[in-house]
Amino acid sequence: MPVDEIMQKGEEKMIKSLQSTQKEFSNIRTGRANPMVLDSVSVEYYGTPTPVRQLANISVQDGTTLVIAPYDKTSIAAIEKAILKSDLGITPGNDGANIRLAFPQPTEERRKELVKEVKKIGEDSKVAIRNIRREMTDSLKKIEKAESIPEDDVKKHQDEIQKITDKYIKDIDKIVSEKETEILSI
Repeated sequence: MPVDEIMQKGEEKMIKSLQSTQKEFSNIRTGRANPMVLDSVSVEYYGTPTPVRQLANISVQDGTTLVIAPYDKTSIAAIEKAILKSDLGITPGNDGANIRLAFPQPTEERRKELVKEVKKIGEDSKVAIRNIRREMTDSLKKIEKAESIPEDDVKKHQDEIQKITDKYIKDIDKIVSEKETEILSI
């Protein structure tokens, strides 16, 4: 495997790790209504598990309330049931045409728990990125032995790998900090 391919694949894995962290953060309830919390909710619709987003228009009403307007009004009961079964911890309100999800403001204690959870997710992501760095370095060393690449080139590539790693670690620190600020400013 050529060195360029190792670098490219490693960076792609780091990007996926960063995106995965961002997705996990979007699922953390902070008291603000965020349509992404419904991404994990599937509705049994005509015998097929279907994401809520495909069955309804989802909008944020006043910052703390999500309004779900089903395209097919007969699916309201199924959507409501799926939300109740999910681990969102929110009881939906049904007015016959729309479903409303009111997000309560978390207590100070709950906010501190959320910050700890965010930091743990961030740390897990940094560990994943460091593991990718280790894989890249190991692959580079195998190539060095097999193809007898000069030691200077290997050192140069290791420095590049470290720079890429530092960039993604910094990105994770940034999104962790942003999420912390979001949680604590509620």
